[in-house]
Amino acid sequence: MRVAVISDIHGFSIALQHVLADIDRTGPFDQIVVAGDLCEVGPAPAEVLSILQSRSLTVIKGNTDFDIVEASRMGESTPSLDYAIARIGADGVSYLAGLPFSHRIAPYEGALPTSELLVVHANPHNLLDRIDPKMSDRELREVVGDTPAGAIAFGHLHICYIRQLDETLLVDVSAVGNPKDGDFRCKYGVLIWSEPENRWVAEIRKLDYPIESTTEQILNSNLPNPEKVLKKLKKASY
Repeated sequence: MRVAVISDIHGFSIALQHVLADIDRTGPFDQIVVAGDLCEVGPAPAEVLSILQSRSLTVIKGNTDFDIVEASRMGESTPSLDYAIARIGADGVSYLAGLPFSHRIAPYEGALPTSELLVVHANPHNLLDRIDPKMSDRELREVVGDTPAGAIAFGHLHICYIRQLDETLLVDVSAVGNPKDGDFRCKYGVLIWSEPENRWVAEIRKLDYPIESTTEQILNSNLPNPEKVLKKLKKASY
């Protein structure tokens, strides 16, 4: 069982295409899962949705996907959310609204939940609380709770790491679109079920960011304050 997990595309369609090309090159994978935050921030939210919907992928919801749906429903928004909503239209908003919260993968038929791979956006309980690598084991247990899983893969924080917490492997696959860990590369995770070890093993793959074409795309878009978006992207940190 081989699973690719990508997250936090944030409207950067060229970075998404770059990562998917690497997944295609290094496959096959039994499943490819997208862990949310699809549209808001970058220049091409509609293109991102088009790419995702054209492939056989499992997509779950992130906090900015929820924000887009709520902003569309309530009519209270920000310039960045307004841009995404205008580009993806009602059909795109409806697509985001229908995304599930999480996705479980059994490594073999009849596997118990304690052996499954759980993919979420931020943590197993909500879309916001971070699973931070600086947390102690006790603090991590408070966020993760008693969720049964052999591995939990997630994004949200945009800082890649792999850490064992008791019987569960934690894998932050970081971000496809806008890294925040000081490493200006696109990142995604690969999780493999090891039959000899009877557990999930993981790696983070890192690709050079397609910055020249992305810069052109940003500056030619109608993004609010595109120079600021580009500056924050290149900073690659919070």
